[in-house]
Amino acid sequence: MDRSQKTEAVAELNRTFSEVGVVVVARNHGLTVAEADELRNRMREAGARYKVAKNRLAKLALEGTDYASLADLLVGPTALATSEDPVAAAKVVVNFAKDHDKLEVVGGAMGSTALDADGVKSLAALPSLDELRAKIVGLVQAPATKVATVTQAPAAQLARVFGAYGAKDAA
Repeated sequence: MDRSQKTEAVAELNRTFSEVGVVVVARNHGLTVAEADELRNRMREAGARYKVAKNRLAKLALEGTDYASLADLLVGPTALATSEDPVAAAKVVVNFAKDHDKLEVVGGAMGSTALDADGVKSLAALPSLDELRAKIVGLVQAPATKVATVTQAPAAQLARVFGAYGAKDAA
């Protein structure tokens, strides 16, 4: 990499750090190319990104951002998982690390809040933004269906009473 490419890589990483809601640092202990591609595909499906960056360049990009506390975690072969949804990147990396022991979750951050490996795992256990939205919609719809059921109940009861009188008169 020449100097201009390094400058461009630092600027791109810095832009990424200013746009995302969470950054997860993972240590790669020899993932194969196929495994790394599988992880990238899972990240893409979840709306997240997985990037292997030179530690020195990543540390330069972290300066002046909310994620500056991550600089201490960038030692050895590391990769950065990022997403705007605070849960998506953590969930994918933690689930992938369960199946592949060559990937280790080191830590991460949500804005200026630093997370250790256990914090990232706890974050991954939370429901995603889409799951939370679905639950809220379900909670909002539930009272409406109850109101509709209650308003229809008196008419149904009247119909049963009239039906019973009609059956009684016919007998």
